[in-house]
Amino acid sequence: MLRLEALTLVQDDFRLSADFSIAAGARVAVIGPSGAGKSSLLSAIAGFYAPASGRILWEGRDIGGLAPGARPLSMLFQDGNLFPHLTVTENLGLGISPDLRLTATDRESISEALARVGLAGFGPRRPAQLSGGEQSRVALARVLLRARPLLLLDEPFAALGPALKEQMLDLVAELCAATGITLLMVTHDPQDALRLCPQTVLVAEGMARPPEETGRFLADPPEVLQRYLGGRRFV
Repeated sequence: MLRLEALTLVQDDFRLSADFSIAAGARVAVIGPSGAGKSSLLSAIAGFYAPASGRILWEGRDIGGLAPGARPLSMLFQDGNLFPHLTVTENLGLGISPDLRLTATDRESISEALARVGLAGFGPRRPAQLSGGEQSRVALARVLLRARPLLLLDEPFAALGPALKEQMLDLVAELCAATGITLLMVTHDPQDALRLCPQTVLVAEGMARPPEETGRFLADPPEVLQRYLGGRRFV
C-alpha cells in the first residue's frame, strides 16, 4: 500500500497537500487543471521533489529519505527517456546494470521483456529506428525488467495518436494485471482514466483528494474540474 501522510509540497506560491492511501495493485488516474500539481505529486513520490512536510510510505516503510533509484518504483515520462546512441538491448540493460555488464541471463531477460510488449527481435535497433509507439513499448519493457511494485506514468502516451494511445493503455492494463503493479497515471484526458483506471485522484485548488471511483467521479465532476473540462461529461 502507498500512503501519503500529511504530505505538503511548497515552492514559491505553489502549495499542495495530500493525505490518503492507495491499495496495492490499484490503478489510479491523477487528473486536474493544468498547473495544479499533478506532476509535482508524482515527482515527490519518485524522490525528485522534496516535500516541505509529511511522509511517503510504501508497505508501511517511510521511503522519503531514499534516493530516487532506491525507491520501489519506476517512472515513465512523455519522452520515454531512451538514449539515442544505445541499442534497444542496451537501453533496457541500463535497468539491470548501469555499467551494461550484461550476463547471458540478463540478455535472455531482455529478450523476454521485448517479446512480452510485442517487440521480439528489436534488440539491435536504435531509438531513431523506432516509431513513437515502439519507443513507448521499449520503455514499458524496461519497467518489466526493473520489477518494481509501483509504476508512475506522467503522460507518457500524450504524443501518440488516439488509436495507438488506446493500445498502449490496454498494454499497461495487461502488464499491471499480470504483475500486480500499483499504478498512478497523470493524464489530461478523462477517457484515459476511464479506459485504464478504476479510481481517480483529483488534484485542484491546492489539494490532492483521496481516490474516488472513476465512473461515478466523471459522471458528476466537481465544479473546478467541470471548468477545466468545459462542462463535458464522460460517462
